[in-house]
Amino acid sequence: MPRLLKKRTQKIGLPPGTLIHIGDETMKDVKITVIDYKDDQFQEKEVLSLDECIPFRDKDAVTWIDIEGIHQPDVLEKLGHCYGLHPLVLEDIMATDQRPKMEDFGDYLFIVLKMIDYSENNGGPEIEQVSLILGRTFVISFQEGKEGDVFDPVRERIRTGQGRIRKMGPDYLAYSLIDSIVDNYYSVLERLGEEIELIEDQLVTDPTPAPLRVIHRLKRDMIFLRKSVWPLREVISGLERGESSLITDSTVIYLRDIYDHTIQVIDTIETFRDMLSGMLDIYLSSSSNRLNSVMKVLTVIATIFMPLSFIVGLYGMNFKFMPELEWRWGYPVVLIVMAVIAAWMLILFKRKKWL
Repeated sequence: MPRLLKKRTQKIGLPPGTLIHIGDETMKDVKITVIDYKDDQFQEKEVLSLDECIPFRDKDAVTWIDIEGIHQPDVLEKLGHCYGLHPLVLEDIMATDQRPKMEDFGDYLFIVLKMIDYSENNGGPEIEQVSLILGRTFVISFQEGKEGDVFDPVRERIRTGQGRIRKMGPDYLAYSLIDSIVDNYYSVLERLGEEIELIEDQLVTDPTPAPLRVIHRLKRDMIFLRKSVWPLREVISGLERGESSLITDSTVIYLRDIYDHTIQVIDTIETFRDMLSGMLDIYLSSSSNRLNSVMKVLTVIATIFMPLSFIVGLYGMNFKFMPELEWRWGYPVVLIVMAVIAAWMLILFKRKKWL
């Protein structure tokens, strides 16, 4: 389960732009993949050094540099020097607790997103920060280095030339990467929705403490999802306004579609949050009703035994001159009277619908 806050104490007192990795180191070495393409050309390779990326910087084709692993400051510093990235941008890339945002630096756009996938091992959503640098001829993506990502459909479309991606510029590539991230939110929400429906059925039939623990975990997951997705609409809205010369009018239309999807995702998250809050109320109501049923049965039993206890206590005083003590039929008569009283009280409770 992801942490609510990541440790930033190691950055206290350091000057702005100091490159310190904040987050979990998920891989030892940095993996760099370069995809260079245009309408009639395509090249893909994994490079061992950033020096191999320099020739792609000034080409007229579209270059996508995918970097997995952001824990080595020297790699990011060298890349930033090569592509003219501001030190504060590199600092934000290495801090994996960033809020989704978009910043315009004129020659390039800096975009921070949260890539979310459903982890079978952890039984919940797993969040990874993705940073994008959109330039005039290139897109650079930075991933934390966790296993797998959601960009395989984009890679496949570039390799096979399907769709319009190889006919468009780097802004369309950035759109495609953002769209893949947003589309994957739906699959995560579907899994969580199925889990919520299952827990809701269990609460109605058997309100045990076990579903309650799952509800608390799901509420925590919704907090993370809301924190990761809610600011995204501001990011898409900023890109959609087309104030940057790096975003063409033809791409703005597709960004509007992402904005609609983002709003749908946010609405779904809010709906799930309301459902989970309602399920807590259902659990508390069910537990209270079950306790009331138990207390009602115990109260009825105690009420029935009150007159019987009075009779038993009365004849248990052992006074010498109690007339019934010497009566031959006293014992069976007292038992019959007690049975009649108990039966009469049961009939009375039934008529009043207390049972």
